[in-house]
Amino acid sequence: MEHSIWWHVYPLGATGAPIRPVEQTGRTQSPAPASRAPAPTPTTAPLDHAAAQARTPAADPAPATASADPCLDRLADWLDYLVELGANGLALGPVFASSTHGYDTIDHFRIDPRLGDDTAFDRLAEACRDRGVALMLDGVLNHVGTEHPLFRAAAAGGRERRLFHFDDATGAAGAGGAAQATGSVPGYAVFEGHDGLAVLNHDSDEVADLAVSVLTHWLERGASAWRLDAAYAVPPAFWARVLPRVRSEYPDAWFLGEVIHGDYAGIIERSTMDSLTQYELWKAVWGSLLDENFFELDWCLNRHNGFLDSFTPLTFIGNHDVTRIASRVGDAKAALAATILLTVGGVPAIYYGDEQAFRGVKTERVGGDDQVRPELPSTPADLSPLGGWLYRWHQDLIGMRRRHPWLVHARTERIVLDNRHLEYDAVGGGWRRIRVRLRLDPAPRAEVEAPGEPALVMGHDG
Repeated sequence: MEHSIWWHVYPLGATGAPIRPVEQTGRTQSPAPASRAPAPTPTTAPLDHAAAQARTPAADPAPATASADPCLDRLADWLDYLVELGANGLALGPVFASSTHGYDTIDHFRIDPRLGDDTAFDRLAEACRDRGVALMLDGVLNHVGTEHPLFRAAAAGGRERRLFHFDDATGAAGAGGAAQATGSVPGYAVFEGHDGLAVLNHDSDEVADLAVSVLTHWLERGASAWRLDAAYAVPPAFWARVLPRVRSEYPDAWFLGEVIHGDYAGIIERSTMDSLTQYELWKAVWGSLLDENFFELDWCLNRHNGFLDSFTPLTFIGNHDVTRIASRVGDAKAALAATILLTVGGVPAIYYGDEQAFRGVKTERVGGDDQVRPELPSTPADLSPLGGWLYRWHQDLIGMRRRHPWLVHARTERIVLDNRHLEYDAVGGGWRRIRVRLRLDPAPRAEVEAPGEPALVMGHDG
């Protein structure tokens, strides 16, 4: 799995699925469900999370409006584009039933009706297998939406309270689990201030069982890797309890943790995750290009070399949570960012549209992610030709990376450094060496020289 190059897609946005009620943003979105069923009756028997997930439809909250045309089928139409780009992995954002944006899950075992159903997922998984494309899913196991049946039962006073953190908690063995939510406004622990996201109690064996069930269920259905959402907010010991159990059934499964900051190597060791998101490098890439200060990038590449001694990070220059690279630094410098991404060690992920110089700015408001999570055209043939030059540059770089698979573990050695000029060698041991030249004066320019191959050169006026 380390030799995967991922094309990362946010499915609800990419397929044009409705995301939230219109009154929240003034935009045309899916209406709220016509009615909400009353909260489930509190349970007194030992908790069976599988049974709770299998409640009758009348007792469960409905996700946003179902799609008459399975949207996941639209993504299958982009798999050949992914392969032609040079990628061999499809990393999907959330696809499970949720109330709005996908990260407020209400059923981990059901495909979001806005995207289709189990058969639509099966078709996509089969289409991936037919093309040799690995499929990564987004596992939201730090928290659930407050419309999740387990939380609704907990809020009604049921024994499910021990799966969450309520203000009346008396410890991990008590009614509400660990008392980490004391004094919170809604009365339960929430994720990053969002009242609609209830944090799970990761000291609970039943939460661990739920996580194992979710991960193995979809590996059985055709996934081969998992992104663990908000892994930084979950105690590493929880993952160390869960992941070995999953690997006992699926030893080749690959687990990527979303980690923004912290002791990367230590988190990997304590959690047993395979990889994590290299946000340090992401920040250094766009920051050095925006400020025209390659010293920042050089410093970060030295740290990146150290991380590679312990694990192979997932590298990226864009994702569903951040402003598009072309919007941050412009098209010409976006090509340099792609050059860095695809010539340093790591497992690269390309966020859909970045290879076409898509633009989009993230803002801190309701709907503030919409610009960076756009709908794709119906087919690749409907793309604007304006981004074709950057797509071809990605193809050239990925082709070079495929010819030199050792780059996944390559370290960098600085050759030349000043504010607007950086040269480094990607080194794989012995004679393996590729020279990378990045210049900002008089205009952004990238050159990549591999032994015995024509140099790759990109200079674009953007």
